[in-house]
Amino acid sequence: MASPLEALHRVSAGVFLLALWGVVGAEKMLVVPQDGSHWLILKEVSERLGEKGHEVVVLVPEVNLLLKESKYYTRKIYPVPYAQEELKNRFRTFGNSHFAPKSFPDPLPAEYKNCMVVLDMYFVNCESLLKDSDTLRFLRESKFDVLLTDPALPCGVILAEYLDLPSVYLFRGFPCALEHAISRSPNPVSYIPRCYTQFSDHMTFPQRVVNFLVNFLETPLFQLLYTKYQNLASNLLQRDVHLPTLYRKGSLWLLRYDFVLEYPRPLMPNMIFVGGANCKERGNLTQGSQHYSPWAKCSCPLGFVNEVLLGHSQAHW
Repeated sequence: MASPLEALHRVSAGVFLLALWGVVGAEKMLVVPQDGSHWLILKEVSERLGEKGHEVVVLVPEVNLLLKESKYYTRKIYPVPYAQEELKNRFRTFGNSHFAPKSFPDPLPAEYKNCMVVLDMYFVNCESLLKDSDTLRFLRESKFDVLLTDPALPCGVILAEYLDLPSVYLFRGFPCALEHAISRSPNPVSYIPRCYTQFSDHMTFPQRVVNFLVNFLETPLFQLLYTKYQNLASNLLQRDVHLPTLYRKGSLWLLRYDFVLEYPRPLMPNMIFVGGANCKERGNLTQGSQHYSPWAKCSCPLGFVNEVLLGHSQAHW
């Protein structure tokens, strides 16, 4: 007989799958990924949906690292104005700099400068896609039912608005947890530390004052990173665009981190933690170490089911 925890685990997994299936139960899905490690879990989800009989189309730049062919989905390739060697060099530069030792006050400007090495290239990527009339015509004529994207960069979010599609987000989050500010989740500064403060959730009064002031940097940070995309969206949609408003139209936010590793915070109803989605399936525990661990049952495809929902059930039951 299953233990109460195992029974709850199965029930919450079923509830989550039904909720997700209600969104992606359509026959045609457009997937707008990010290249590199961001693609790994999105690939698992895309392949599992294709295996279940759904028609999945993945938008892929002709120059890429990991966005390869699969029998479970179709790739729609669009041109980009850079070569494979430039792509590799930018990622190599980003990786080497990211792990280089830094001392205060260098980390913030250094991290921004390093991120822009890759982000500038991805803006060119998105610009090429949204100006490619042949690809846009194909997307309009394909009559997709839903769009699945990693919204760390907003190209998929802009396309969802352009194609008038419901969208599902699957990603690790924005810098400084801006997903909570963008979605207008309650985000109390009195006990949720802001990025780079290194405070805990037990702050002194002066620390809370500093935390409150750092909170006002979130909007300028978003504008610094994404203003160019807002202009790109305005040109495509032929109207003034407020990018955070486009993000808020996401039907379901699947956040790839576990609430037990984060400071407790309120969430909007359509935001669900799916931590552990990237881990591989493990073998059985040895006889002497058979105790319950959520990591022991973690498996990838549609991902999240075991690991994810344990976190979801703990957060909401």
